[in-house]
Amino acid sequence: MVADAPNPLKSDMILALRRFARTVMVISCAHQGERFAMSATAVSEVSVEPPSMLICINRGTKIFPALSVGERFCINMLHAGQADIARNCGGLLSGEHRFSAGNWTDDAYQTPYLRDAQANFFCENKGGNSIGTHDIFIGEISTINIMDRVDPLIYVDGIYQPIILPSGDYDEQI
Repeated sequence: MVADAPNPLKSDMILALRRFARTVMVISCAHQGERFAMSATAVSEVSVEPPSMLICINRGTKIFPALSVGERFCINMLHAGQADIARNCGGLLSGEHRFSAGNWTDDAYQTPYLRDAQANFFCENKGGNSIGTHDIFIGEISTINIMDRVDPLIYVDGIYQPIILPSGDYDEQI
């Protein structure tokens, strides 16, 4: 039996995406009394009418079954001091141990969220679509919590790092 030839497009895509700086998010949800959390950068806004976001989840992850049955989820935007949470939820720890760092609590629907995140987007799961190894889930936002200071944790070239913003009025700099 001949092994599959390496796919140069896949290798190039992985290499190119290492240059794609993104804010680190942790997707969290609960299902049948069990909490789930995973680090993600494949997160994006969809629309402001209605307010909605999308997340891309590998079907092999522990969180996938909960999302595939329509559980609500929270997108927790991490701040620069939360690289430990990103690592924990990125595979360093598993199961309930992922909630050992940070100030986690549950909302009225038992959806876990990180109280001291940059922002929390609480989403009603509207389903999605499958492509390759992943499913895309659309979340219609029901509530947003926002921290006062802009201080995101960025992931680029395989490294978690803060972004240094100039001090002052951000609206004036746009």
